[in-house]
Amino acid sequence: MIRICVTYRRSEGSTFDVDYYQHVHFKLVHELLDPLGLVSAEMDVGIPGVGGTEAPFHAIGYLVFKNMDDCTAAFEKEGARLVADVINCTNIEPVIQISNYLSV
Repeated sequence: MIRICVTYRRSEGSTFDVDYYQHVHFKLVHELLDPLGLVSAEMDVGIPGVGGTEAPFHAIGYLVFKNMDDCTAAFEKEGARLVADVINCTNIEPVIQISNYLSV
């Protein structure tokens, strides 16, 4: 399995609309990528930690594909539309990592 991890690092002046990301952006993710092999999609939302320390990330999104061929084809076809939508919920430049997804 292939997992894409999209991180939105918290910094001074950064903004992130969790509601939009969860209910609008991820709806678009499913509309565009489910037919192209998306296996699952999840998100984490950073919350204050022990002692009230701020989470280092506003949010992290995860997209899982069966293999790299499906992942590549999906993003070649629909990646630009997804990237263009991100500006509707944040002023953060996301950092993306693609990994082999291993269950341990």
